[in-house]
Parts: sequence; structure tokens; C-alpha cells
Amino acid sequence: MSDTESYLYRYSWDLEDLKSYPWSTHYVHQPEILAYLRHVVDKFDLRKYMHFNTELTSAKWDDSSSRWIISTSTGCIFKARYLITALGLLSRQNLPNFEGINDFTGEMYHTGRWPEDLDLKGKRVGVIGNGSTGVQVVTAIAKDVTKLVSFQRNPQYSVPSGQGPVTDEYRKRVNDNYPQIWEDAKDQSLFGFGFKETDRPTFSVSEEERERIYEKAWQKGGGFRFMFETFGDISVDEAANNAATDFIKRKITTTVKDPEKARKLLPTQLYARRPLCDAGYYEQFNRDHVEVVSLQETPITRVTSKGIATSDGAEHELDVIIFATGFDAVDGSYTRIAIQGRGGETLKEHWQPQGSTSYLGMSVPNFPNLFMILGPNGPFCNLPPAIETQVEFISDIIEEAERRCNKGLNGAAVLSGHINGAVAEAGHSPGPVVEAKSTAEEEWTKLCDDLSANSLFRKTDSWIFGSNVSGKKHAVLFYFAGLASYRKILREIVQENYRGFKLF
Repeated sequence: MSDTESYLYRYSWDLEDLKSYPWSTHYVHQPEILAYLRHVVDKFDLRKYMHFNTELTSAKWDDSSSRWIISTSTGCIFKARYLITALGLLSRQNLPNFEGINDFTGEMYHTGRWPEDLDLKGKRVGVIGNGSTGVQVVTAIAKDVTKLVSFQRNPQYSVPSGQGPVTDEYRKRVNDNYPQIWEDAKDQSLFGFGFKETDRPTFSVSEEERERIYEKAWQKGGGFRFMFETFGDISVDEAANNAATDFIKRKITTTVKDPEKARKLLPTQLYARRPLCDAGYYEQFNRDHVEVVSLQETPITRVTSKGIATSDGAEHELDVIIFATGFDAVDGSYTRIAIQGRGGETLKEHWQPQGSTSYLGMSVPNFPNLFMILGPNGPFCNLPPAIETQVEFISDIIEEAERRCNKGLNGAAVLSGHINGAVAEAGHSPGPVVEAKSTAEEEWTKLCDDLSANSLFRKTDSWIFGSNVSGKKHAVLFYFAGLASYRKILREIVQENYRGFKLF
């Protein structure tokens, strides 16, 4: 289930489609998201531009032709003037290397590669991990399995999602106000989730008023809403954070009837990871066949042929192990591919000394005409409007580069109607080159570091800073000042003749 409400978890640029495409609940599930994407592909006849079952295996910049030479798993080689990567923030799966993992005789799955026809009814299932996906998996499968063991390293704070059907009046109100809704999400908010973040300090109101505000948010639902619509200092002030966590802990202990299960489910760290929401997560532990194992108290020692052994000598016998262990987020999507810029340097080598860096989350020095969608140090927010923002910027800078090149060649400004690698093959100029300046990357990296310095998010071992992957360098992976601020900076960069870029 998406943790973004249905009306904002889609593309904003087709108003007619926004108003007419059906969605019946506040949040959409994976099959509905996939159906929507297929609908967009069909409506705009996009499938003819796609190559399926084709993996990019390497990409190398060729200075002599100003082209990217792209190799694929099918043996096809593409020569492209521009390489735009849309690899996703969360696509490289993070699998723990437990001793004996290959000895298990049952089934094993990672949530990032879920079989379409998987049936868990009547099975004994272990779920390793309790982030956003782990919480949802436990909630979804508990009623069907005969045994469910949730293995948790760090218990997390989760609030209700507010999932449920929407009324006709609700849908009409959204449809009538769609242009304003999107304008507010993109240019008036931090996260683009459809609510206004508050700057109200936690201790500016009485304890009774705080409780009322927390309770209202709890009943309304939404993880980001609870953290950022209630009070404005939960993510930066430990005392404010503790006040919010005390409320959630009280909810956990009153919801979970077994005191020992409740104890294991009580978080011990700050409320400073990606805010989670659920559709009845804690209630699942009131089922007799649902257990929780604290990996802080009894770590996994090995995987056996029958299941999972922990340090207290217990062997949890299972038919299925589900790894809800997340992803090598953001830069992990790139370091798994040999993308070589000038001089043969790979992105992995460029990032090796200090962790992943970029200019604006989109461009890297010495990697000409390479544009990343959701690259490192892009905005931390609802992703569809962030993706649209970056796609629009990339489209505009390419168009400007083509305009300048054509003006130089022909003595007049000519906009390129369709940009591809065919021009060079026909014997024309190698074409324009767009590249981030090293100083721009350094300044953007410092800005992102400074913005996160006072955030409590930085004090937890979260995937947001790369801490979930063994051996990965702890680094700042996001721009934390919000989507509206990010879009304002992009507008200023364009107005200042694409400040920070070399166009030649």
C-alpha cells in the first residue's frame, strides 16, 4: 500500500485523467498502482518506446562522438546523446548474509521481488524486518498463515493509515480542486503529501491540548501527517520527539494485550525514521499464532534447514522466510551498474571517497549528458511530484542545450523536435554537452549535509542515510528542505542561465 493518498500518487499533467480515472480508497495497493501505470502507457501509446526483458549492463561516455555507448543483456548496443536513468530509489534489494542461508529447504522471498501467485495460506512464515514493507506484510498475511514470526532488530513507531473507502463527496471535492491541490503540493509544502506542515512548537500548548492534537492525527491517519502536521519540531527537538513517542507507546501498550509482546514491540530509539503507517499492524500481535522476536535480545545465529535459529537456542521452524530487509537505497541502484564517465571513471569510483554526491540529485561532474531521476541528494518527499519536477528540469536543460547548439550551427535558434543519437550518425556535429561543475556538486553536497545536521533522522541507523546496508558508508542521501524549496532553487538556476552547469 502506498503511504501517499490516492489523489496525489499519480501524474499531475493530465487533468482530464486525474478527474476520470477511478480510485475508491484513500490509499492504493500495488495491483492498483500497476494498473494505473499500464493505463497511462496505453492511453499515450508509450509501449512502442519500451524494450522489455532488456537490462542495461554498462554505459560508457565516448568523448570523440559525444555519445553514451550503452550495452544491454540482449546484445543490443545503443548510442545515445543523452542518458537519463530512472532506476528508482528503492530497487537494489538488500539481502542479509546469514550463515546457512542456502541450507533452508523451504521457500525464501524478498519483498522487492514478490511472486504474483504466492499463496501463504496455512503456512508457517517468518518475516525478517519491520520497516514500511515489513509492517504491511505482517498486517496483510497474519490472518491467513498458521504461524507468523516477526523478527525485529529495531521496533518502530507506526500510526494508523486512515485507509478506507472514499465517499462520492470526497472524490468530487478533490476533482473540483485538483489544480490548486497540485499547486499546493508542489510549491507550498515540504513533502507534497497533500497537507500543510505546521511550524507550531510542541510545548507551545498545554499537555491536554497536545494529547487532543495527537489523538486527532491518530484518528485521521497518515505517518507523515502525524509527524509533520501535529507539531513542527518533532524531527529536530528530542524533547518534542519524546512527547510524540510517549503517545504512540501508550497506544501500543493499550492495543497489544500480551505484555511481553508489547514490551518487544515498544521502540527504544527516536521517532526519526521514515514515518510509518498501517492498517491494523499492532492488532495482529493479539493473534495467538503471531509472535515477535527481538533481534537485539536474541540475534539470529544462522538459518537452518528447518528455519531460523536465534542466540537463545531456539529454532523457529518455518515453511517460508520473507526478507523485508529493504534496499541499498538511492546510490545502490547506480553502483551495481558500470556507468563510466570521462576517463573511464565509474560512478562507484567517483563516490568511493566520501559517499554518493551529485548536483541537485540529477547530475555529476565528469559524467556529461547523464541525468539521474531520483539520484543521491534529491528531495525527500512524495515521489511522483519529485519525479515530475526533475523530468521537467531535465527536459528543459536538454532543450536549451539543443537550442544553443543549433543556433551555433545554423546562425539561428532552432528547437530540436526529437532528440536522439541519429544526428551524429548522419555526419553532423557531435552535438551539445551538458555537465555539472565540480564546484556546484561540492556546494550542493555541503548544503544537503548542513540541512540534515540538526535533524534527528541523522541520529538513527536508517536507510535514509545508508545505515541499513552492512559496510555502506554513512552518507547524506537527500535534500531535506522540502519540495517547494527545491523547486524554487531549480527556477532560480534556470533564471541564472543554468547556474552550476557547463553547456557547450
